Amino acid sequence: MTVRHKPQVIIVEDEHDLADTMRDNLLAEGCHVDLAHDGNEALELARSAAYDLMILDVILPGRDGFSVCETLRRERQTLPILFLTACGTPEDRIRGLEAGGDDYLTKPFRLRELLLRVHALLRRGSSRSPAPTVRFGDNSFNLETGLAVAWDGVQHQLSGKEAEILMLFIERENELLSRDCILEEVWRQDVFPSSRSVDWLVDRLRRRFERDPERPRHLHPVPGEGYRFTREPREV
Repeated sequence: MTVRHKPQVIIVEDEHDLADTMRDNLLAEGCHVDLAHDGNEALELARSAAYDLMILDVILPGRDGFSVCETLRRERQTLPILFLTACGTPEDRIRGLEAGGDDYLTKPFRLRELLLRVHALLRRGSSRSPAPTVRFGDNSFNLETGLAVAWDGVQHQLSGKEAEILMLFIERENELLSRDCILEEVWRQDVFPSSRSVDWLVDRLRRRFERDPERPRHLHPVPGEGYRFTREPREV
């Protein structure tokens, strides 16, 4: 893996054989791997050191994976989280994104696909360099930490996908971005979710950063085509 230091990974999986198999393969890829077998143990590990990635099962003893992810995001933990679960419906995927997850892999899976997703998440994390806070209207967003402050003074720790979508909009201000374009840029080579995931995440951003989400001044839907972002408010 082409990252600048030995990646620190937490695997949270109550199936011990599967956890051991994933650990052995990630060790072979040059990662340092810690294991947790329940949700509470996962939280203790995540709080104990600076990790680069968490592979998180959803159905766990003690505390489920969604709860673990939500708790870490409330604590402003920004480590990428890859959900690993047998629950593969669109509603489950949306629930994972809402909890703050960055990716979602359904069991059973091929080991090669898992390693590709791990590689992609680690690469994204290692390629981000310190960046200034960007302002749009009365909102601000730190491109390094993913921490945003909305017009009403409320702070939001954006999930990985939320932050990447907002960064894409900022980088390509005033461009019309189709849903397919957003999927390709944000999910890259990963298996694409449906366009509903894009709509859901953009709607979530709009509800946070628009004074009137039904009359947006920054995140503009273009019916039948996609979205356009403007940093300075448009009069509507």
